[in-house]
Amino acid sequence: MSAITTPFGFSTTAAEAAEAIDLTGRRAVVTGASSGLGAETARALASTGAEVVLAVRDVPAGERVAKEITASTGNREVHAAHLDLVDPASVSAFTAAWRGPLHVLVNNAGVMACPEQYTDQGRERQFATNHLGHFALATGLHDALAADGDARIVVVSSSGHQRSPIVWDDVDFAFRPYDPWLAYGQSKTANILFAVEATRRWADDHITANALMPGAIYTNLQRHTGGRGSGKVPDDLIKTVEQGAATSVLLATSPLLEGVGGRYFVDCNETEVVERRSGTLHGVARYAVDPDNARRLWTLSQELLEHAR
Repeated sequence: MSAITTPFGFSTTAAEAAEAIDLTGRRAVVTGASSGLGAETARALASTGAEVVLAVRDVPAGERVAKEITASTGNREVHAAHLDLVDPASVSAFTAAWRGPLHVLVNNAGVMACPEQYTDQGRERQFATNHLGHFALATGLHDALAADGDARIVVVSSSGHQRSPIVWDDVDFAFRPYDPWLAYGQSKTANILFAVEATRRWADDHITANALMPGAIYTNLQRHTGGRGSGKVPDDLIKTVEQGAATSVLLATSPLLEGVGGRYFVDCNETEVVERRSGTLHGVARYAVDPDNARRLWTLSQELLEHAR
């Protein structure tokens, strides 16, 4: 299976990735789109003519962004809707309210390296937000995605997945000491495994899912890690928000990705599988694309959601 390469790279912006793409008549959902990468991804999708729903916890903030996107793109079909990924009832309400087909789902929302917290259902918050809520969202929207006949799911992961595989016997840190980076890594591994299994499981529905590392970008995601000026990432590796959203937009829109799924991209190109931590922002751990792990995670996720009811 040949790696997917494109003419785009590190410096590509979301607007450049979306240039000449026409998605008029198509519909997209972007989670976490009230700021940062999500807002920029939504803007680029709106520029293609697509109807875009900003799925956000803070609806007034989402509505402000939606109005700004309409003003900058001329697309009046940009709206905000409430979605709290850690609240199963909120996810269910969002999916139950959806009508008609869905062409693009961008699982963008996330938290990173936050203090130890648990949901009302007892789930570790990073795993619940970054993976489990998005899993419930995607499976709840399956029929809408299948109705398109060529739908795409885009999953924002991270090179942080190399910090941890899924720890099957203790995903919620019930026994091991909580570590914010291990929890983040586990949740980002789950993102990639979801893309692998969704593509396999939903092949007959012509739904594809790909995961990506957007790059090092300073947004609200870094509220727990020091943010800009922390010195954790060399300046020459830091992207603008416009550059950070490019890979998401490419995976959501490009004809080069038609029928392609279950893969992991960095800087708008598929990256290599690695056997140990790469020490760079590139590379995907073998355990994160292992089909057996992907099937096992799907089953575990279904069980955890069932217990939440």
